[in-house]
Amino acid sequence: MQKGAQFLKPPAKKGRWKIVVISLVLIYLYYIAFTMTDLTYRGSVLSPMTIFKRLFWDPFFMPEIHAKIPEYAYYMLESILIAYAGTLIAAVLAIPFGFLAARNISKVSTIGKWILNGIRAFPEIMLAIIFVAAVGIGPYAGVLAVGIHSIGMLGKLYSEVVESIDMKVLEALKANGANRIQVIWFGVIPQIIPQFSNYAMYRFEVDVRASTILGIVGAGGIGAPLLIASMQRNWEQVGMMLIIIIIVVTIIDAISGKIRSKIV
Repeated sequence: MQKGAQFLKPPAKKGRWKIVVISLVLIYLYYIAFTMTDLTYRGSVLSPMTIFKRLFWDPFFMPEIHAKIPEYAYYMLESILIAYAGTLIAAVLAIPFGFLAARNISKVSTIGKWILNGIRAFPEIMLAIIFVAAVGIGPYAGVLAVGIHSIGMLGKLYSEVVESIDMKVLEALKANGANRIQVIWFGVIPQIIPQFSNYAMYRFEVDVRASTILGIVGAGGIGAPLLIASMQRNWEQVGMMLIIIIIVVTIIDAISGKIRSKIV
């Protein structure tokens, strides 16, 4: 037997007892959580399972709910268009903010980052409330809310892309007599366009989800009828709208994922 040979020692009995005690305590806590916690909602006589059944099972067998599908699809389309318009605005306007906040390009990058942090500090729902009061009820307020908030996020991502570019390409262009505009056009833009497109499409996926709730405050989309139906405890209508949202968001995610995988 070699002197340097080492053997794995079995765990000490004290350590084993500690594991057993912790396991027993966790099992007991889970037992209390699942058997002794009162899950009854005091504001409704319906059980959670009954509500779940009315949400995701009954709508498939109710003709009166099927008749409302075109209406719900229209509201969902409005939410998608709000997200598209807002993302398109943000994808364009975030470019100068991205360059302004990039340390390797801008001399005032700290100011640019402060601006983007300030924009991102306000969630879409808060911006929607402000714009509904400013421009009135409708999808225009939703577009402004989505667009402004997306500028903050896309601007931050754009700045990180600009900061990661290969500076040797820029130095080579400058050495050959290229001016600042030519350096940006031929040295920076070809490096950042794929990532910019990728982030813009990913942000569109996020904005589609966000736009579905902006209607709650009057900013258009499917959020308003969803809120009204839930307040009226019409769970079949709520369920059908949720099913439409899930299907549409899943399709958009799948299509966007394939496109982004080809871009990058």
